[in-house]
Amino acid sequence: MANIIVLFSSSRQNGNTRNFIDQIAIQLETIDIFVEIIDLEQYHFSDFDYKHKNKNDDFSPLFEKILPCPIIIFATPVYWYAVPPQMKRFLDRISDYLICPQLSDKGRQLRGKTAYIVCTSVKEHASETYLNALKETFAYLGMQYGGYIHADCSEGYLAEQQDNAIMLFSHLFKTQKA
Repeated sequence: MANIIVLFSSSRQNGNTRNFIDQIAIQLETIDIFVEIIDLEQYHFSDFDYKHKNKNDDFSPLFEKILPCPIIIFATPVYWYAVPPQMKRFLDRISDYLICPQLSDKGRQLRGKTAYIVCTSVKEHASETYLNALKETFAYLGMQYGGYIHADCSEGYLAEQQDNAIMLFSHLFKTQKA
């Protein structure tokens, strides 16, 4: 089992964000932290439905897979100050585990887990709107916010420009030891 689960979502499976998270995973593995990257685009789950007619899609098995992991990284590009649609759909579907009485015990298992953000954009800094939406989601779920790392990809993803930031980011996990 992974020490850290990465929930990755992007319309480009091999784009800037994927390159960034792959580079982070390699660095973390040098300090004996195993990372499993889950590409949300490879899963099929529907939007949140108040009538809970969406029970037979990929969401529940995916959610069950992340529950044992104490650290979850949410990795996306910033799309119009927000996460991509599949990540939003994933976050919305967590509601199933908060409001359905038969699932709520599992939903509460998110409490105390630590969430990190890995993001890319064509700006020098990550959008505060984007970051705050995720931080507030983590707080609502009872998750601890551990921090974030952002890559400016206005000229594409330039790995060598991220080395120092990735090194600093990986030190956050040394002390926590997933």
